[in-house]
Amino acid sequence: MVVQYEIRGRTASAIAASIEHAVREERLAVGAPLPTVRALAARLRVSPATVMAAYHALRRRGLLVARGRGGTCVSARPPVATRATPTLPPHVRDLAVGNPDPALLPRLDRALAGLDGRPRLYAELRGADPKLLAIAAKQFAAEDIPTAALCVVGGALDGIERALQAHLRPGDRIAVEDPGFTAVLDLAAALGLAVEPMRIDEHGPLPDEMERALRRGAHACVVTPRAQNPTGAALDEARAADLRRVLARHPDTLVIEDDHAVSKSLGPDLRLAVMSGDPTTIARVEGRQLIGAGWVSYVLQGLVVRLWSDPEVKRLFRGAEAAYTARRQAMLRALAARGIAASGRTGMNVWVPVAEEITTVRLLLDAGWAVAGGERFRIHSPPAIRITIATLTDGEAEAVADALASILAPPRRTRSA
Repeated sequence: MVVQYEIRGRTASAIAASIEHAVREERLAVGAPLPTVRALAARLRVSPATVMAAYHALRRRGLLVARGRGGTCVSARPPVATRATPTLPPHVRDLAVGNPDPALLPRLDRALAGLDGRPRLYAELRGADPKLLAIAAKQFAAEDIPTAALCVVGGALDGIERALQAHLRPGDRIAVEDPGFTAVLDLAAALGLAVEPMRIDEHGPLPDEMERALRRGAHACVVTPRAQNPTGAALDEARAADLRRVLARHPDTLVIEDDHAVSKSLGPDLRLAVMSGDPTTIARVEGRQLIGAGWVSYVLQGLVVRLWSDPEVKRLFRGAEAAYTARRQAMLRALAARGIAASGRTGMNVWVPVAEEITTVRLLLDAGWAVAGGERFRIHSPPAIRITIATLTDGEAEAVADALASILAPPRRTRSA
């Protein structure tokens, strides 16, 4: 693949700005390779050290990634605003984005109408709503999660970022699931952290993989206890016990459990998460929050309190869980019936190993189904595609499986007599 955009600049900062502009304008696409350091230096008539400094600055910010012998390329999701994602053709069903089913999300009208409408001033807005912390503490305690220190952050990834910044510095190593959630991988890149991939199976990270990553110097690890994105993996008691034994040999490791599944039930727009942790970490997170955002909106916190306290919403949660389970199992059954291996113990996604991601995604799109290619979720794990089952209707699992089967095992040609 040839880079079409002409990179300009005589200094490291100018070269970096030129590349960032190209990424922002999508003239350098996701995954696009960049010239080698020596080739670009010769073209721009600058020293290789100048180009190396520009590339290093962009890698540190997460815009570029180094692929070893594969060279340097644009990261899967660079931390810079780009143009809107192109819309799909009208005939294509979107099973790629990963959204929940809108029909299974609670409406906000009644909860909004019941909120306290009085204005609040700065003196009242420090910390979290005690009612929200009480509800969260009760739910955490039911799952044996310690509740000695709690805080409210602006979503799961906000909490992960703040926890990492409280303990790690650029250049530190972090163990991540492979395949894993793209946002965690992108966040690590944006923070300048070096990732140590941990292979996973349907029960989460393999203990030997976690041990290897920690022995290689990882100071932190991020684990998804259930509804892992993209594979649907979920820890069971045996795997959790095995991982605790590994961590016991590395007591200084920062462990972050990304239990994002709860937020899916309320909808993506409610950017709020309750974080439990050791008192030192929570104090650092709250302290940094006070310097910047200050607090999570009390209007938003009050809305979540009302939703979590509403018996009707709780019934909707149970119905949504049953619906997603049925749709996921229907997809797995349809694939298995056609001899296609797939995983998806929990959550809203099914992970399907394939030989050629790009080709499979393109041919499925031609057949009317948009799915996510696995490259952006992977580090060293094999190729695959992700199918989001959240909005599948009756019969669609069979149709998707038929289309995929025809792509993975096309009819053989017979010799003419």
